[in-house]
Amino acid sequence: MSGRDGGKKKPLKAPKKKEQAVDEEDLAHKQKMKEQEKALQEAKAKAAQKGPLVGGGIKKSGKK
Repeated sequence: MSGRDGGKKKPLKAPKKKEQAVDEEDLAHKQKMKEQEKALQEAKAKAAQKGPLVGGGIKKSGKK
C-alpha cells in the first residue's frame, strides 16, 4: 500500500458462470422474440422504400 506499488495490478478473476438449465418455455420465448425482431426489421425495410408519410409539414402560402 506504499508508494512503491506502482504499475498495473492484475485484475480479479471473475466468478465462473453456472450452466443454466434451458427448458422448452425459454426456447419458445427466444424463438418468438427472434420472429418479432425479424418482422420489425422487414417492416422497417418496407417503410424505408416508400419514403416519408407526411411530405408537407407547415405549408406556406405563395403570398409575401
